[in-house]
Amino acid sequence: MSSQLTELSSPLAAEQVNQLNQITASMSANQLAWVSGYLYGLSQSGAAPAQASAAPVANKQTLTILFGSQTGNAKGVAVAAEAAAKAAGLDVRCVSMADYKAKELKAESHVLIVSCTQGEGDPPDDAIDFHAFLASKKAPKLDSLKYSVLALGDSSYEFFCQTGKDFDERLAKLGATAVEPRVDCDVEYEADSAAWIERAIKAIAATMETAAAPVATPAASAVATAVSQYNKKNPFTATLEVNQKITGRDSSKDIRHFEISLEDSGLTYQPGDSLGIWFKNDAKVVAEIIEKCGLDAAAKVTVDDAEVSLEEALTRHYELTLSHPGFVAKYAELSNNAELAKLAEDRQALREYIDGRQIIDIIRENAAEISLEGLISCLRRLTPRLYSIASSQAEVEEEVHLTVGVVKYEAFGEEHQGGASGFLAERLEEGGEVDVFVEHSHFRLPEDNSPVIMVGPGTGVAPFRAFIQEIDANDRENETWLFFGNPNFTEDFLYQVEWQSYLKDGVLNKIDLAFSRDQAEKVYVQDRMLQQAEALWAWLEKGAYFYVCGDASRMAKDVHEALVTIVEQQGGKSRDEAEAYVSDLRKNKRYQRDVY
Repeated sequence: MSSQLTELSSPLAAEQVNQLNQITASMSANQLAWVSGYLYGLSQSGAAPAQASAAPVANKQTLTILFGSQTGNAKGVAVAAEAAAKAAGLDVRCVSMADYKAKELKAESHVLIVSCTQGEGDPPDDAIDFHAFLASKKAPKLDSLKYSVLALGDSSYEFFCQTGKDFDERLAKLGATAVEPRVDCDVEYEADSAAWIERAIKAIAATMETAAAPVATPAASAVATAVSQYNKKNPFTATLEVNQKITGRDSSKDIRHFEISLEDSGLTYQPGDSLGIWFKNDAKVVAEIIEKCGLDAAAKVTVDDAEVSLEEALTRHYELTLSHPGFVAKYAELSNNAELAKLAEDRQALREYIDGRQIIDIIRENAAEISLEGLISCLRRLTPRLYSIASSQAEVEEEVHLTVGVVKYEAFGEEHQGGASGFLAERLEEGGEVDVFVEHSHFRLPEDNSPVIMVGPGTGVAPFRAFIQEIDANDRENETWLFFGNPNFTEDFLYQVEWQSYLKDGVLNKIDLAFSRDQAEKVYVQDRMLQQAEALWAWLEKGAYFYVCGDASRMAKDVHEALVTIVEQQGGKSRDEAEAYVSDLRKNKRYQRDVY
């Protein structure tokens, strides 16, 4: 759709035009094509969307769509699959694996699974228990189950799409039949996931006991759910108001506090949500890549059906920060580089090579003239970065605050910066524009006044600042306890004055600090937890919710281990019983993690 509808160009009323523009503004080309065909089908059948929903669903069997999502991508695909299934007339439900009772699986006839992968091949938090159940002796025989799996991942990591592969393998081992082969999606997943949805829904429908007529979702309902027209596909152009360094001059870290205006956007968020940042690549890096490849910055490239200059394409649309195995292999082929080609064949050596190297490093070391089309074919599309929101709208209204660690390091004789953090901290001036959207999360304060334990070292403290602001602004009565850590007290105590004020006012009831470099023996948040084991256990026993935010690779695992140890020792339980207790906390939403 090259331009939005106007009232004069269509037979629709002004309000209908506005509603349609809001819906289609966020759609991809694939989604627009699907909707076009769907609406055409309605016009040929004479059915009206608002009336079609009243028709009874004839299916005797139900399709269950289960998703395991960490950042929202898998959930988005699952919701799209649910909409497609409804349009096809299927009886369908879409459920987070965290909310699904695993014992129900033996009664299912048709299941679609959508899952991402975390860290070293681990399932996302909301899929942990279901993933473990399928691997356990409790998993039932599933000879009558029809299924298909969509796996989301990033080929930069060794265990690419591992969780989806696990689900596929385990379902097959239990006797289930795949009606559509598993699809493993890389970072650019939209086209592959849309194609999988179409094939999978068609395959599922063909195996249902009773065929059903298409059932449409009312257009009015679709509009009613759209609180704001802005989202990942249609971001809001916001204004950066504050860029403040909040670590000391001698700190080993450069951590910034950002304040961004959302005025007139209609965007709303809750504590625990994330803000997506669409950033621009460094102009110097873009220019150097163009020069070393022997290309013309003004040469035209087609991106999303629009023609832009190569310079614009590399600045706004393609990933230049995170290198990946596919780039090395393709670039080696295009540049006729035998050494790179040999490296690309050794998976372990290749991963070691790209570790710490950005796209520009590989091109610098292996400069070669390649075609415009060749360069573009090597690159992946730019993806936004998500940051945990560090504010509550009950406190800051039409603003959003972020706590961001700036990625900056010297390597191969050059300074390197992170894509989004470098853009926000170094290349975007206060008053400058940045495209943003809100990514809603599972990470939530309890609905009641249950106690809250928060573990957030470093920038992981961000959502807990939002939690405390929310509790303070709404005069909630939750008892609160914060575990915070960083290298040094004098240089790295993020939001120190605020925490002291909240302590004084009784909004924050307890705080335990772990400054790892302030003594000979390093002390971390998990050490403070173990020191406070008796009190922490007492809080859990009176219904406390336990939250963790920050590094997934080490900190979150160490904190989890400490938590299980505390339950084991203070609760007088065996190791298995302690693991089961913690698992129950997770199932009851009392153990939540926002890790990355």
